[in-house]
Amino acid sequence: MIASARNWLRRNRTNFAVGAGVLGAGYVAGRYVLSKVTETRQRMAEDRVAKENLRRRFQQNQEDCTITVLALLPTATENILEALPVEQVTQDLQQKRAERLGRNARTSDSAAPIPSPGPSSVTDDDGKSLASLQAESYVHASQMTASSTGSGEPEASTPMKSKAQLWNEVKISSITRAFTLLYTLSLLTLLTRIQLNLLGRRNYLSSVVSMASHSPQDLTISLENRDDDNAEQAWGNDFETNRKFLTFSWWLLHRGWWQVMEKVKTAVETVFGPLNPREDIPLERLSALILEVRRNVEGATPEERRSHKWLPCLLPPLEEEEFVLRESGMLKSLYTAQSASIRSPTSSPSQPIFKHPPPPSPLPTALRRLLNETSDLIDSPPFTQILTLLLDTTFSHLTDHQIRTDAYKLPSPSSAGPRAQRPPELDLGLAKAKLANILAVLTRQAHAIGNGVPNRYAQAIEGVRELEAFAAVIYSSHFEFEALEDGGGGGVERMEDGPEAPVEKTHEERVVHAATGMFDSVWERLTRQ
Repeated sequence: MIASARNWLRRNRTNFAVGAGVLGAGYVAGRYVLSKVTETRQRMAEDRVAKENLRRRFQQNQEDCTITVLALLPTATENILEALPVEQVTQDLQQKRAERLGRNARTSDSAAPIPSPGPSSVTDDDGKSLASLQAESYVHASQMTASSTGSGEPEASTPMKSKAQLWNEVKISSITRAFTLLYTLSLLTLLTRIQLNLLGRRNYLSSVVSMASHSPQDLTISLENRDDDNAEQAWGNDFETNRKFLTFSWWLLHRGWWQVMEKVKTAVETVFGPLNPREDIPLERLSALILEVRRNVEGATPEERRSHKWLPCLLPPLEEEEFVLRESGMLKSLYTAQSASIRSPTSSPSQPIFKHPPPPSPLPTALRRLLNETSDLIDSPPFTQILTLLLDTTFSHLTDHQIRTDAYKLPSPSSAGPRAQRPPELDLGLAKAKLANILAVLTRQAHAIGNGVPNRYAQAIEGVRELEAFAAVIYSSHFEFEALEDGGGGGVERMEDGPEAPVEKTHEERVVHAATGMFDSVWERLTRQ
């Protein structure tokens, strides 16, 4: 029996070998497939966590941008209100009217009153216009101080202005001030978005690289900025670089707004100069006049708007970059104590800061690269497109909501109802308001634009979806370049004597490419809607 069993095994040994091979191969294949499925699941979990962290960081970055804009805007508002003291000119008009009424009262005591309906109606119009300006305007603190100190002793060097000159100054200054604040708010919003998203991109990549250097079981990306904890890491002293880079918003807050104001003032004088403050203006005509001012400032055609350069208003020239860093306290130099003596005391912010500026020192490479990329973004066509959308939103809020309801006493467009159901008095061509009443609304809105709590204009800007798409493009652009340059590795390895050979991507590289793909179509998707 043992011999027969041995013979049976000998005859079927090939079948046993084949079966064992099949079973072994099936086991190996099953283990391989199971390992690949587990690896794929782990990779998908990592990518999902990385995308969620990236999304959270991006949203937090946009909220930081809004908070930063609201914190910086009062500085520019302070400078603009001091440069265009509408309230002070209004007080001068009030004083002139009081003096004229006093002279008329003294004349009436010595002579019999003669009825004169024409001049009295003009006086009544002036009184109503001045009362409107006085009631609906705020007096700036610095202007109140200047008026209180200067009321006791008149300045001999200041020539007396006529009533017509004062009214013209009120007209030009109030319109220029409100429009300049709208331009400054829009430019500051875009500059802050560019700065914080560029820095947010670098911090995110630093977090990815830091995560890759730890154990692979840790799938979370730290949201804290640890750049200042280890200044000698591969990413360099980013904390100090970030501080210096952010201080360059000083230029717009203290110098660039003056250039914007000069452009706006020239356009306002051209468009609104011939108008009389007592003139009745329909709302449609006012909208057309505001649009004409914007065309003179920004450009009448898309080509002119794209060719318009906003860079000098947002960033300083190369020879004054070191001055900006010194003024903001980022640098200490021998020229710091001399800056006040070599600055012209009567020069405007648009004039050169130094009569003989010191030779500029080269900036650090990381800071220089950030400034160059910011300049490229400011000069790019998307910047002009987004700026136009922001200005459309802010000017629309000023005209269609504030001036419409306060000066023309019309309901806002959202509550006006369909055009077929509107009464005749709601027709924009029939609704009229005196220019003096419009100036009063603009004077009040200048404070709301710069210091309003809550700031309705900043909230309107936040509703522009293309702004977030623009920030997403900045946040995701040049991911591969940054990773290669700053130590994040790359997906291509060059052999000594052969072509480029692809290597397996690491986790941080997969996250970088996943982030690029996530943000890649945001701009096109939002701009098509």
